[in-house]
Formats: sequence, structure tokens, C-alpha cells
Amino acid sequence: MLSRDEYLAAWSRWHGDAATDRPLVRGWLTAAWTLARPLAGMPPLAATALGLLVAVASVAPAAAGGRWLLAAGVLVGLSGLLDSLDGALAIGTGRASRRGFVLDSVVDRLTEAAYAGALWVAGAPGWLAVAFGALCWLPDYLRARAGQAGVAETGALSVWERPTRVAMTGMTLVGAGVVAGTDASGPVVTSGAAVGTLLGVVGLVQLGLSLRRMLAD
Repeated sequence: MLSRDEYLAAWSRWHGDAATDRPLVRGWLTAAWTLARPLAGMPPLAATALGLLVAVASVAPAAAGGRWLLAAGVLVGLSGLLDSLDGALAIGTGRASRRGFVLDSVVDRLTEAAYAGALWVAGAPGWLAVAFGALCWLPDYLRARAGQAGVAETGALSVWERPTRVAMTGMTLVGAGVVAGTDASGPVVTSGAAVGTLLGVVGLVQLGLSLRRMLAD
């Protein structure tokens, strides 16, 4: 297993030399690396599949409402950690491959669809949940298209990277669960989805300006 610094450097190379010095990104990757160390023998694909199953499972307690929203939020956070675990296992143990990289990206988009679904069944308006989900997908779609156009870099890390998406969804559901049984539960979910959507717009603008410059160059 690579050391933490070696893992961070290798992760950056696999993600177009993306910076890992931001506290949220570095903390998220460090947590995944710490979890991966005792599980080094686990196949990365197993962590990928488990992360997707946990994300999909979060929709059921979100639909149940009440205190079950707490469980939904915890499951969202766990799914995000498992998603990072598969990358930590693959990169940290030298098992990373282009096939796994693509599969992981596909699973990320499916889990984010589950996050949007969980927010919707928990009480967020349908149009807002759709906007939230779309803004989870668009940054990575833009990066993929820019890569096909010859851009080797990932582009600027925005305020709306995957750790933020997971944290925003999880905290929104947990917050709604804390105030379950009151009139505040629905507004908490709607407000969380709205804030996430706003962050998504800001992040999309940040990334768009960065990619525009790189495409021009």
C-alpha cells in the first residue's frame, strides 16, 4: 500500500493533475486512504458495487420520512466514502486501470441520481431535485468532453466537487431527520437542495471559465 503522500500524488495523476491541497479534498482522500489500508486485499470492484447499493438504499428511508431521514443521510455519507474507498484500493495497491476508472465514473453518476431521488422523496420539489442531479453530472460531463477535445488537465477544482455533493445531500437529510415531526422538515430538505443547486451553478461557472481558457490555449 502506498504511503498517504504517494497515494495523493498518484490520485492527482489519475485525475489530470488535479490539486489535492484543498482541505476538503485532502481530508476526503485521506479518510479514504486510511480506510483502505486495513482492507488492501479487498477487490476495488466490490467497494464500487457496495457504494452504489448503499446509495440506492438511501432512497427507501428518505421516502419513509421522520427519523428515518437520519439513516438516509448516514447511508449517503457511507456511499460516498465507499466510492472513494474503491479508488484508494485501486491506486494505493497498484490495481488502477482505465476500465476501472471509467466504471467508477459511471457509478458516480448513478449514485448522484440516487441522491437526487432521495431528496425528492424526502420532500424537495421535483424540478429542484432534477436541477440538483443535473448539476452533479454536468461538471464531469464537461471534463470528459474537454478531454476528448485534447485537454489533459482536469480544470479548476470548484466549490461543487464530489465530496461537496455527498456532504450536501447527507447533511440535508440528517438535518431534516433532526427536526422530523415538525413543520421544518420539508423546508430543510428544500433549502438544502436549493443551496446545493446554487453551489452547482457557481461550480459550473468556475469550471467553465477554467476549461474555456484551456480550450482557447
